[in-house]
Order: sequence, then structure tokens, then C-alpha cells
Amino acid sequence: MKVTLPRIVIAGTHSGVGKTTIVTGIVAALARKGYAVQPFKVGPDYIDPGFHSLAAGRPSYNLDTWLVPEEKLAYNFSVLADTADISVIEGVMGLYDGGAGGVSSSADIALRLGAPVVLVVNAQSMGQSAGAVALGYKMFNPQVHLAGVILNRIGSDRHAEMTREAVESVGIPVLGIIRRNEQLQTPERHLGLTPVTELSPEEVIEQMRAVMEVSIDWDQLLQIARSAPDIQSDWRPDVAAPMDVRIGVAQDEAFSFYYPTSLSYLQSQGATLVLFSPLRDRSIPENVDGLIFGGGFPEMFLEALTDNTCMMESIRQAAAKGMPLYAECGGLMYLCRELRGFDGRVYPMVGVVPAVTEMQQRLQRVGYVTATARRDSVIAAESMQLRGHEFHFSKLVPDDADAFPWAYDLQGTRQRESHLEGYAEGNILASYLHIAWDGNEAAARHWLQSCAAYRMR
Repeated sequence: MKVTLPRIVIAGTHSGVGKTTIVTGIVAALARKGYAVQPFKVGPDYIDPGFHSLAAGRPSYNLDTWLVPEEKLAYNFSVLADTADISVIEGVMGLYDGGAGGVSSSADIALRLGAPVVLVVNAQSMGQSAGAVALGYKMFNPQVHLAGVILNRIGSDRHAEMTREAVESVGIPVLGIIRRNEQLQTPERHLGLTPVTELSPEEVIEQMRAVMEVSIDWDQLLQIARSAPDIQSDWRPDVAAPMDVRIGVAQDEAFSFYYPTSLSYLQSQGATLVLFSPLRDRSIPENVDGLIFGGGFPEMFLEALTDNTCMMESIRQAAAKGMPLYAECGGLMYLCRELRGFDGRVYPMVGVVPAVTEMQQRLQRVGYVTATARRDSVIAAESMQLRGHEFHFSKLVPDDADAFPWAYDLQGTRQRESHLEGYAEGNILASYLHIAWDGNEAAARHWLQSCAAYRMR
């Protein structure tokens, strides 16, 4: 399959240069101009795509060659971008940063998709050096098509002129000059940006759109996106017999970390997904065959979660009946016996995992991992391997560490030693591991079979 899909990657020199603000504003401005814009985010980010989606009026999707096998990338992108006039892909961290060896970096994704790159440079406190920075990123890997630069946090007309001249003197066009504007800052906390599910972000997105509309050379940007070569993809999905199951998915402000294509994959395999809110609903949905608790920020909603005793009792009863429960990160924290918040107070949680999670002031683990199942569970047979991602500020403290049924040995791509992680006992699997079901098809099938077996019982 060969298709023509205008596309562009907007990457940064490093984290914190303003990529999300600029991409969100560009997406919103293009949508206002009448273009069908398909946003994407490189890497395992859950929060940035929320801003993209509101700006574009359509879901934003993750592009990742660790969570999902690299041979699927071009096909998945082609399907997701098929109805768009242009795809805008926000990078992750710096242009060449990713897992070990640069796996799933912005540059890696751009090369695999044949997408031109626009580099965001934070030019604050910088003059002629802006040209050296841009040239260095271009020459580091000449195979990456660095097609332009956007200069951010410019302080004056003279500053704009100086930095533009420096970048263009090394043969790289400047596609945008963004003035310093503190009003464009988006709220942040311990895991990065605050999710749109907890904000009313329309006003700040409108500000981003207004700034980008007058700051970007739209003719050049669109010309670069349209210059991307046709995409060739020979991969095709396998067709399996559908599994007729109903799965409850916890989704609200406290549990919002889900990859859209991951949930869509379960639906493509026959699952009906029923959303519910542990914050507001009184019980789990009726007639479901399994429950999924995604990641999120339960630590920011401890009073409300604790007060909803009816929901927690409903989950306990479902677990006692043998219903499969699968939880990631924030979901793990919710299913534990207690959660100790940042304030040191202890809050009772569901209690089907015999452990406490404790919030820490410092990041505990982050990065791509390979998980090897230590025992059979609702998503994996013993010794099965899964690929995923960790990112958490809390730590898991088992009630009895010696007898605790650890779910996985986790090996990070940047770590020499593996570590024990997660809880797997009977019908419950809860861990810090985030996975994409479409990247772990065997695990997805195992999970659906667990739910189907419960349905038959």
C-alpha cells in the first residue's frame, strides 16, 4: 500500500522548549483555517494528546515503536491519517531522545515515516548560538530531514532579527518567531502537564491558536508537510475470531491514562467497553465480565475516592466472585489496601491488593521496560514477555514482602538490573506497567479469554 499523506514532525532540542504549546496552537489554527488536522504524539505520553484532541476536534494518537512493534508503524499511521489534510506530529523530549539507542525517538519516528522535521529552539538568552544549535541538530544525523526551525521565547525585534539571521545563515529556514508570553504556560505538577480532564483549557488553547496564527509562516509549513514522500506499508493485521465480552473501563479525572488505539484494539477483537467513574458512580457497570483500571492521578482525588465506599465495595464483591481485574499504575494504587498521600495522610482504598502505595517527592521509575511474567495471570502465562513503560512517583509496599505474589521481572532498556514489580494472584493483576494492547496482542487475547471464561462461569 502506497499513500500520499502530508505530514510534519515538530520536535524540540530538549524537554521544556514549548513543543506542546506550539503544536496545540498550530493544530488549532489549521483547524480554524478549515483543514482536517490529525494530531499525533511520539512516545508513551497520555497528557499532551488531550490538548491536541481539543484543538483538532478529533482524537490524537501515540506513535511508538517500543510499545507497538515497529513493523506496524507505517500501516497504523496511514490508517489513522487517511481522512486528514495534514498530520502534525509532536515529538518527545529532544529530537534524538528516546529509549536506549534512540528507540522511538522523534528522529526515529520521522525517519520511519519519511516525515520532515521542524525543530523548536528555545532562544531565550541566546543570539548567534541559535544557528550553531540548529546546525548541530541537522548534522548529528543528516538522514533526518530537518526542514525548518521555530524560534521560541524571543524577547524583542532585535532578538528576533539576530536569531533568524543566525539560523538562516546555515541554510535552515525559520518558520516561526514566538514571542515570550507567560500567559501561554500550561499548568504542571509532578507527572508533567495537568490533564485536560481536570481543566477548562479552551481559553488557553484559544490563546495558543491566536499566537501561532500570527507567528508561523503557514505557506512554508504547509509546503514542507506536502513535500513528504508517499508512505509504503506492506504489513496487514491478522484476523482472529471475535471474543464477545463486556469490559468495564474506569475513566474519569482520576483514571484517564488510556491509549485510544489500545482500547480500540480490544473493541476490534469483539469486546464491548463500558465506561464508569470510580469517583461518581455508586457501583461497577452491570453485566460486565472484567474491569480495567487505567493510570491517572488518584493521589489528587483521595477524599472523593475514599468517600465513595459503595463503589469500592462493589469492586470488592466483583473480585470475590472471580471477575478478572486488570490495573495499571493509578489503578494499582486504587486497588491496594491504603494509599499514603503527599501530605502523609493514609487513605483507605479498595483493598484487593494486600499492599500500601506511598507517594514520594521524587520520581521513582521512568522508561521503557520488558516485563517477564513470573506466574500465570489474567493477561499472561508464566514466562510470557510484554513491552511497556513505567512512570510513577509512588512506591508499592507489600504487607508481607516474602509471600507477595510479584507479577513481573521488569528490565528497563537503560537499567542493568531487573526489578520485581506488580501483583498477580488469581483473577487480579495490578502493576505499575503501562502497556498498549495493540502492541501486546498475545496479552490482549489472554485478557479477553479470561473475561470470556468468567462470563461462561
